[in-house]
Amino acid sequence: MKEIIGGKRYDTDTAEKLASWSNDYPVSDFKSCSEALYRTKAGAYFIAGSGGPLSRYAHSAGDHTTGGEGIRVATREEAYAWCEGRGECAAIEAHFSDMVSDG
Repeated sequence: MKEIIGGKRYDTDTAEKLASWSNDYPVSDFKSCSEALYRTKAGAYFIAGSGGPLSRYAHSAGDHTTGGEGIRVATREEAYAWCEGRGECAAIEAHFSDMVSDG
């Protein structure tokens, strides 16, 4: 998947995948959703995902809603929060360890 956002290219084929997540619904389910966090060679973060007609990736197709896919740019803090919200401890330790301290 590739998109140009704000004059910058975000391409899942050339970026490093840091973590992935799925809600484990079958692809045929309207609520299915899967996402992956990426970092470009320039160090920018983005989330690429896809989902059914009842997911955040839904879009209007005339008189009905259909599933889709998309990319959204994320700050480093948003990328960290995405990992934390999905329990991606390994990705946090590997890529955001400077943002974590012992409790």
